[in-house]
Amino acid sequence: MNPAYIRNIIEAALLAAGQPLPVAELARLFDEAARPSTQQLQAALEALAEEYAGRGIELKHTAGGYRIQVRRELAAEISRLWPERTVRYSRALLETLALIAYRQPITRAEIEAVRGVAVNPNIIRTIIERGWARVVGHRDVPGHPELLGTTREFLDYFGLKSLDELPPLAELRAIGELNLQLALPAEEPGAAAETGESEGEEGAQDERSSAGSGDSHELVAAPRALDD
Repeated sequence: MNPAYIRNIIEAALLAAGQPLPVAELARLFDEAARPSTQQLQAALEALAEEYAGRGIELKHTAGGYRIQVRRELAAEISRLWPERTVRYSRALLETLALIAYRQPITRAEIEAVRGVAVNPNIIRTIIERGWARVVGHRDVPGHPELLGTTREFLDYFGLKSLDELPPLAELRAIGELNLQLALPAEEPGAAAETGESEGEEGAQDERSSAGSGDSHELVAAPRALDD
């Protein structure tokens, strides 16, 4: 099969899908009788990656597969296409998410012990509703508290193939730098963490931000189909 044709089909599929596609799913785009091999598909993906070098988009390999996305260094400019969809997350939510990612499986009580404050239930709920974390089991102690762990959606959202790609904890000089080191959305001056609002108020802010709004990171990272 013509390599250019394979590359064009893969490129069109990744642009239309709006989400990462694994190699197995890309293979199913072709008729079974003339289906390219895994090696041919990988070669086409490598060719696309090379073709995008130095351009505004890139081919990214995440836990869910491959996707075409805007380069991170251009995200601030491109996000202006959706100014009403900007989502800001509180410091409390970002710290909670980071602890789940680095110390999973972890219970809510263990998160509170590290942070030194109670975790607002809205924060855990927001993280779970966004698909970034899930209950992976229960700790074998009185009360059997839920154990939280990250999901494949978490890896896809932050452009990671596995948890091994998270920055080492030794590189994080302070918990306040997690939003920078993990490429999480940064808060602007005047946000809850800057004004000293309570954890309960931050949880309510997260809930308001996530309810009924799109996700600017996802809109930038994965171009949608033209007919969406």
